[in-house]
Amino acid sequence: MEPTDMRRGFDRLALQAKTMVGEELHKGAALVVFANRGATRLKVLWFERNGCCILYKRLHRAIFELPIAAGAASVHIDTAALAKLLAGVPRERRVNTRAA
Repeated sequence: MEPTDMRRGFDRLALQAKTMVGEELHKGAALVVFANRGATRLKVLWFERNGCCILYKRLHRAIFELPIAAGAASVHIDTAALAKLLAGVPRERRVNTRAA
């Protein structure tokens, strides 16, 4: 639930999952999702039978609508919620309030 530095790779994300969430990828954790502070970048980490996989998605005119859990270190979501999360939602356009 905390923002993550998107420069982190496989090993540092797996360590973060283990220390913060208590999930070890190679022991059967399904998917672990990390997002940046602005909710415009997302990494999904999972372990297949012989190696670790990562999906990195960056949105340009949208943001990821992250689940909310007050005070929780992590949130478990189902397949439908993951699909909705990965789709993102349009970001409101900023209005220039400066007078020309």
